[in-house]
Amino acid sequence: MTTTAPRLGTALARLLILAAALLGTLLAGAAPASAHAALTGSDPKDGAVVATAPKEVNLTFSEQVAMSADSIRVLDPAGRRADTGEIRDLCSGSIVRYGVELRAGLPDGTYTVAWQTVSADSHPIAGAFTFSIGAPSATSVALPDREPGGGLVGALYGIARYLSYAGFAVLVGGGAFVLICWPRGAGVRPVQRTVVRAWLTLTGATLVMLLLRNPYTGSGELSDAFDLAGLKSVLETKTGAALTSRLLLLGAAALFVAVLFGAYTRRTDPKEKKDLVFGLGIGGAVVATGIAGTWALAEHASTGIQPGIAMPVDILHLLAVAAWLGGLTVLLIALYWAPSVERTAVERFSKVAFTSVAVLAATGLYQSWRQVGSWSALTGTRYGQLLLVKIGLMGVLVGIAWISRRWTQRLADLPSGGLSSADLSPADLSSAEKETEGVEEGEASEADETSESDAVPEADAVSSVSEAEGASGASPDVDPERAAQLARQRAAVATARRKRERDADPERSGLRRSVLTEAAVAVVLLAVTTVLTTTEPGRTEEEAGRSTSASGPAAVPDRPVDVRLPFDTGGVDGKGVVRLSLDPGRTGANGLHIYVERPDGKPLDVPEVKVALTLEAKDVGPLPVAPDRIQAGHWSASGVQIPMPGEWRIQVTVRTSDIDQTTLDKNVKIG
Repeated sequence: MTTTAPRLGTALARLLILAAALLGTLLAGAAPASAHAALTGSDPKDGAVVATAPKEVNLTFSEQVAMSADSIRVLDPAGRRADTGEIRDLCSGSIVRYGVELRAGLPDGTYTVAWQTVSADSHPIAGAFTFSIGAPSATSVALPDREPGGGLVGALYGIARYLSYAGFAVLVGGGAFVLICWPRGAGVRPVQRTVVRAWLTLTGATLVMLLLRNPYTGSGELSDAFDLAGLKSVLETKTGAALTSRLLLLGAAALFVAVLFGAYTRRTDPKEKKDLVFGLGIGGAVVATGIAGTWALAEHASTGIQPGIAMPVDILHLLAVAAWLGGLTVLLIALYWAPSVERTAVERFSKVAFTSVAVLAATGLYQSWRQVGSWSALTGTRYGQLLLVKIGLMGVLVGIAWISRRWTQRLADLPSGGLSSADLSPADLSSAEKETEGVEEGEASEADETSESDAVPEADAVSSVSEAEGASGASPDVDPERAAQLARQRAAVATARRKRERDADPERSGLRRSVLTEAAVAVVLLAVTTVLTTTEPGRTEEEAGRSTSASGPAAVPDRPVDVRLPFDTGGVDGKGVVRLSLDPGRTGANGLHIYVERPDGKPLDVPEVKVALTLEAKDVGPLPVAPDRIQAGHWSASGVQIPMPGEWRIQVTVRTSDIDQTTLDKNVKIG
């Protein structure tokens, strides 16, 4: 019989079109969010030249960061520390700002500000910039070229992160697959080994991440992994607490795994097994949710807008990934190495996988909205491009899963009957005997590996034993070693028969191939997801870029913001220049001076001057300012309040006669 692969149905196409439409709707109406901190401003600004030495250096971030005593360093032209080393918390409301005081009596020259910290979503960030006092000068300071979280330590930390995700998926998904889809699988050795190894992988990866956390966010030196002081400081952070909690929860998970593959498999009373399944299901779900929560509480979901919604959504997303990909892994192991997998088990998993995909689609769309925020960020940032790759892989994975679902519908039960040793080649017997060598050593049990329908017919077994005894002239009662050898041969015959029957079923072979392909794509998808968790979200990258490229002069300590605006009201003596000075050009109270001059630079006495300040990004203003006339061409106002930093639009209205006036505006950056 020739078997062809099932064709994809129109339902899959409709599902993908619906997902794309929902993604477009969310991105089109997205509002700014905050996650993965970025430096949005500094005082002094990068490249600024100040007349006198500032008292301190301030840094402003897009979200909360964890500062240590050495997070901000200011170095003079010779590379010596120019700061006092005392970090000041200048945060106010939604403004995240930290500063460090400078030493008194600093000479003129170019100074380097190097900073390194950890954002609220656990990722290290770093940077450096320069400013000059008096005039720029040569400097011997070499800016660090190592990316934060990079190098060997970063690579090892990334591998451990990937393995932790994979271990979690197989541990949780494998356990769920056994409890929900294939209870008999609890007694199958390959399944047991897969889930136990997943637990070991997740536990080991968590320990490695805990040890590497200090050098990962700090020096980048592998030797610092065993620095006890550094480890102590890590345990006091949010990420350290999350990793420690994960280890504790993994201790509880080990108990559930032991019960599932131990006491549960030995139960024979259906009522007792049902009660045990209920207890394992409830307890396992609680533990799995707790482990997933250790990611949600320490990474992207815990920061930005709607964290109260984002964290539960992130937990659901991780659990759905585990149920689908972890169950898929165990199903693949069962299809290749287990004696048989009932059709009902595959059908149940197909329903579980479909539900998981639906949950993944909903939670993934919400997460994309939070982390990207706009179409430009989706296509123009590294995070957005990786997200597009992930979406493409998800589409491929859903397509392959649909094929697997169609194979499941066509899956036939294994034929009854068996093969005798005469039907098997010596190579088959040799291979099968190797697979069953572990029987005597506890590698497999009769309940684990065989079912009543899979046993070798009694007549074949007796015939095989009799032939072997006749050939050797010995009796099992006299030669126990020979009897054990015959028992192994019978097990080898049964194993080889089952393998041949299994491989001969074209429907099952087609399912194995599609599931294997699905698992291979899932490995790549998990790698892309791991990279995404360490990549600055597209929305934050765009916000930082807009902040860096903002036009207008930036305020610096002890130096006012100066604006020069030519005007022409159109009337007699209506041409001139307005010079505006805002001192010190920072948040809080400022002094405002306005000078109105003729084109030749002489003062121009005008009837009225008005000023308004607007912060459009925050919908603040316009804030009117009514300056007082000091003398001809000079207007002034004291105590002008700037409530928050940002790019402010200054509007100046100049009236040169009863009917002639004009309004000028200029955007300035106020720190």
